[in-house]
Amino acid sequence: MRLNDVIRGPSRPTETQLRHRRRRAGALAGVAAIALLLGLTLGAHRGGGNAAGAGAVPIGWYGRLQLLAGSGRRSLAAEERAEQGRAIDRALKRTPFVRMAGGQHRLIALTFDDGPSPFTDQLVAALQRLHVPATFFVVGYQLPTFASQLQHEIAAGMTVGDHTLDHANLAQLSAADQRQEIVGDAAKISAFGAPAPRLFRPPYGSYDETTHRLLARQRMLSVLWSVDSEDYTKPGVATIVRNVVGAVQPGSIVLMHDGGGQRSQTLAAVPRIVAELRRAGYGFASVPRLLLENPPPRNQQIPSGFNPAGAG
Repeated sequence: MRLNDVIRGPSRPTETQLRHRRRRAGALAGVAAIALLLGLTLGAHRGGGNAAGAGAVPIGWYGRLQLLAGSGRRSLAAEERAEQGRAIDRALKRTPFVRMAGGQHRLIALTFDDGPSPFTDQLVAALQRLHVPATFFVVGYQLPTFASQLQHEIAAGMTVGDHTLDHANLAQLSAADQRQEIVGDAAKISAFGAPAPRLFRPPYGSYDETTHRLLARQRMLSVLWSVDSEDYTKPGVATIVRNVVGAVQPGSIVLMHDGGGQRSQTLAAVPRIVAELRRAGYGFASVPRLLLENPPPRNQQIPSGFNPAGAG
């Protein structure tokens, strides 16, 4: 299972989480049993005096061990990705975009735009220390310079989404140019080692019906936001914290940034945001896991003035 897809507060675990815990417990028991059998097999080979077979490990057992503990086609990590992919598919049947999930559980998603950047590694390390999963919407033109930062996001189990090649204002572009921005970024993200993105965030919150038609063909869900930290204005750490904590509700998707400028205030604000929200009983999830635990409502509404200059 990917690292910390959900870290919850004191609320009771959901049925989905309980099912995953049972599956993981069963897999771990299987790993232990296989490890014992591997030991017996190795001992038998070594004790038999057959030099050609000494230390040999049967391919079947080793493959099974990799299947349970690794990231192969039928591993727990692969099953988790598949289940979260199905949650995105279900959301797409309801709506072409989400700005927040449902309110079933006290669970929210922190999202970060405009990276990777020189600040991304510090942010990922902080999130790991806090055991908080997050979703990063990546701009393609940053990747040649900051490829290692993307690798760190992947290794930490963070979800990576598409934020266009050039941070383009899509509503001002032709259909062909929009497609190049969306599909081109997705291809670049995959080329640098991330799974093909299923999530998309339009820069500046700017899109039109053409955008949604293009995303539908790519089976990508547009992810907007319900809480804007306004960290891109660099208003001070206390203000960023207040903007998030004061506006969050179950199912919120929070907009923050790891790139596009100097992000030391964001870095300082994140631990305080996490601490205050945990005291209020909130847990944290990647966007796909949030959609799985808190299926989004239909007919999501965009508030007036949604497209503030500089956001996204």
